[in-house]
Parts: sequence; structure tokens; C-alpha cells
Amino acid sequence: MDLKQIHELIKIVNKSNIGEISIEDKDGKVTIKQKEEQIVTVAPQQQVYNVAPAQAPVAAAAPVAAAPLAPAEVKADNLITIKSPMIGTFYRKSSPDKPNFVEVGSVIEPGKVLCIIEAMKLFNEIESEIKGKIVKILVDDSMPVEYDQPLFLVEPA
Repeated sequence: MDLKQIHELIKIVNKSNIGEISIEDKDGKVTIKQKEEQIVTVAPQQQVYNVAPAQAPVAAAAPVAAAPLAPAEVKADNLITIKSPMIGTFYRKSSPDKPNFVEVGSVIEPGKVLCIIEAMKLFNEIESEIKGKIVKILVDDSMPVEYDQPLFLVEPA
């Protein structure tokens, strides 16, 4: 992979909600991660580029982007765990004066917004990929979440 292709990948990562991308070819492996400070580390057979996120102006109403969910896992007791697709702050409602997106007992379908995760001043709507009923909400409102952290337990319909 040449330097021009790497710069193009960095631009794509900067403009997207992608936190990390790794590409491997015959010459080695390139990993690009978004961080708050720009740091470039080069090692034999592996190159890691940490890219500062593109700065967006802060407004009263921040843009809302849809983010795909991490794959859901089926548990032994027939419940499906919906996990966080990113690191950020978990919100159960779109603003303090609005109702929660879902409650325990809410029936959900693919495309229904379950929560918002704020990452780098962007508010990402997390949508359901499954049909079912919310059995348990595993994270409190306004709490930080990690990538792949369980958020909801759902009984499939």
C-alpha cells in the first residue's frame, strides 16, 4: 500500500464514524485509529496511524447519524444481547425533555432507534436489527460505554 492510498484512508476515517480500520496486504499491515491527538507510529510489517477527528462546529442541536449495531449474540436462555458498536456516552433519549426511546417491555423491530451513543461530539442513533421485546436495559443513562459492551437484553419475537 503506498502513501497516497494511506492518506486517502485517513481522510475517509476522519469523515466517518469509523473508530479503527486495519488493512493487510503482502507488504504488511496498516491500522488507522481515530484519537484526539495525531500520533504516527511506524514499525516493521505494521504501521499504525492515529488520526485526530475532524472538528465539527458545536451547535445547539448536534447532527444525528445512524450507526450499525454490533452483531447480536444469542444467549443460552434464548435472550439476545444488543451490544454497543462504539465507545461513547449512552443516552436513552434524544434530549432531556423527550421520552426514552425504549423501556423494559417495549416491542422493537428492525430500524427502531434504541438509544444514542455520543462519540467525539457526534450523536449516533443505535437502531435495532432484530424484532423482539426489551427484557432488560443494562446501562444507565449518560454513562460511558465501551465497544462491544452489552446494552440491552431482548427476547426475540
